[in-house]
This record gives sequence, C-alpha cells and structure tokens, in this order.
Amino acid sequence: MKITPNIIRYEFIGTKAKVAESRHKGYVGISGEIIDETRNTFVISCKGKRKRVIKNSVVIHFTFSDGTTVEIDGKLLVRRPEARLKKHVMRLW
Repeated sequence: MKITPNIIRYEFIGTKAKVAESRHKGYVGISGEIIDETRNTFVISCKGKRKRVIKNSVVIHFTFSDGTTVEIDGKLLVRRPEARLKKHVMRLW
C-alpha cells in the first residue's frame, strides 16, 4: 500500500488498530479490529468486548490487510466517515 496524505480518506472499519498514545491512560494499549465509526469515536473489538475510543484524544497505529502499519493522529480523523471522503488534504511532502 502506498502511503500518501490521502490515507485519512480510507475506510477504517475492518482494519486492525492499536491505541499507541492517549490523553486518557485507560485507552493506551487497546487493540483489535474496528467494528464501527462515528463522527467522534471508533468502536474497537478488544478481547470479545466493545471499546469506544474518542478520536480527538488518541494516536492510533492502523495495520492494513497488506501488512502496512501507519500511525495517525486521531485529530485528523474527527469527522463523519462519509464527509472525510470529500475532504481535501493538503500535501505535507
């Protein structure tokens, strides 16, 4: 998978995720598959339980189906999933 600034336009449901950093210490280490996404939260299936993580306060490592791992600040993802597809992303590199 080619990593570009357009990665924030990706559909994250079904992707493996791990919370790497958070302002809320209880979120750090939560890992599993993303099963739902709202404007402000991800719902992660973790050890058979559903954990709701607030996007604005986390940095998440996403692992895609081809094995690529990407670290994304949740602040970039705060938006409804369907609205994120329309967002124009300024190139940083």
